[in-house]
Amino acid sequence: MTFDLFKSSLLDDAPPEDVGPVLRALWIEANGDWDGAHKVIQDMSDRSAAWVHAYLHRKEGDLTNAAYWYSRAGRELSSFSLDSEWEEIVKGLLVSSA
Repeated sequence: MTFDLFKSSLLDDAPPEDVGPVLRALWIEANGDWDGAHKVIQDMSDRSAAWVHAYLHRKEGDLTNAAYWYSRAGRELSSFSLDSEWEEIVKGLLVSSA
């Protein structure tokens, strides 16, 4: 799947069936359901999930919690806009899942 296809799927009623839970969480969050996205990601422990978890807490405004999850992801606290970071994460996950 390409980034453009994933982004255009945000207009659909549900996330694409062929994406894993980490991308599904980003899709859910982009459609305005932060809690739903957090429920998908909260029990996952790999670095990709930690990155999404960090992004979610940054978006929530909980920078202390976000910093913890960025550390778990092996990343620095992002200085990008939230929209830019969302795009960076989606693109990175799509490349790694290809």
